[in-house]
Amino acid sequence: MSSPPLSLRVIGHNAGTSMDGLDLVHVHFTQESPDKPLKCELLRYGEIDMPKPLKRKVMHLIKTNTTSPEEISVVNVRLGEFFASAIKQFAQEQGFSLKDDVDIIAGQGQTIWHLPLPELFPGRDVSRAHLDMAEISTIAAETGITTMGNFRVSDFALGRQGCPLFAAFDSLWVNHPTKTRAVQNIGGIANFSVSAAGGDATKCFDFDTGPGNVFIDAAVRYFTNGEREYDKNGEMGAKGKVRQDVVDEWLQHPYFTHDIPKTTGRETFGDDTADKICEKMIKEGATPEDCVATITRITAQSLVEHYQRYAPKPLDEIYMGGGGSRNPNIVNYLREQLPNTYITTIDELGVPLGAKEALGFAFLGCEGFVGRPVMVPQHVESQREGVIGHIQPGDNHFKLRKNVVRFWGDWPEDNVKPTTKMEFSSRFAQ
Repeated sequence: MSSPPLSLRVIGHNAGTSMDGLDLVHVHFTQESPDKPLKCELLRYGEIDMPKPLKRKVMHLIKTNTTSPEEISVVNVRLGEFFASAIKQFAQEQGFSLKDDVDIIAGQGQTIWHLPLPELFPGRDVSRAHLDMAEISTIAAETGITTMGNFRVSDFALGRQGCPLFAAFDSLWVNHPTKTRAVQNIGGIANFSVSAAGGDATKCFDFDTGPGNVFIDAAVRYFTNGEREYDKNGEMGAKGKVRQDVVDEWLQHPYFTHDIPKTTGRETFGDDTADKICEKMIKEGATPEDCVATITRITAQSLVEHYQRYAPKPLDEIYMGGGGSRNPNIVNYLREQLPNTYITTIDELGVPLGAKEALGFAFLGCEGFVGRPVMVPQHVESQREGVIGHIQPGDNHFKLRKNVVRFWGDWPEDNVKPTTKMEFSSRFAQ
């Protein structure tokens, strides 16, 4: 007797380095049998702003790099409470039921500290480490839904860097028989993944290029005393003059010159660093607009230089997502410097600009709960496969487990392999 098909409805979420809020997607994964392509349908997308008092508390914890057991405990639970509240709000606003229409919640907590390259911190007693917070026990208890998290530390434990962690999903989504494609995300930190031409999703890799919006947002807050959180449509940067000498000096930072694999975060590119750039430039006669223009160019030029160093040639297409993909000062620079590459946004592929990483976590949740290892990209420290993510059972856990066991049936354990074929569809398709 044949086993029943897989059906998992997943809420994926992502809280990026910018700390603007929580991006959420509702996705339906189906699979006729373990040897058939995984099907992924994007049903819904939404964004819920992080409450400002919570954001200030988290930002202070990261910016000062001084804390206490009390503060860590409180922040972890409060973030979990916010995530749970945001998920319930998402379902209510989008008109679906958590109990009836969701099997799993999967995502990543708010990154607090990401330290994959201790050699960039000489003189400090540090080692490879990662910490993010948003207690999954709280999310599962308040929503009633089985919840997954800690995907990054799971990948860390297998010998890699835990970030960006989306090469597998991106390549399954965009791989093409004749075109080499990149998926570019410009959140607080910028990263891109590359899927080589040929239709083989396993030929992929990803890494962080450096600051995305994190410096730009910090500069805008610096000059507006916190009244504005980001450079809307690049308006402030567009009015300024780029100090190319500052850009070139900054791009000699050890992170930019470090070879891949590499990933980063606020511990390397934090608000204090952006503030110092602004203070120095102002003393030298620059305007606030000049500072924002220059800091924006650091992001844009670092992207171009990393494409030139690491992307296969020709690089046919780049699909951009994240808040920075709305900044014309970044996008136009990429188009000027990479004239032979078609550059557009991910909504052309049916994914809203802020949805991509939440969608990636939904995929990781599906694979982790089913018990499949995730495809390991190229250019990483370890090729060791493994199932990643931690599971906190919800009220629906027993039923889900039974369904997964039925799906696998008598499938041999030695044949449980990473997904290498996926069919993607979206209700947002143009």
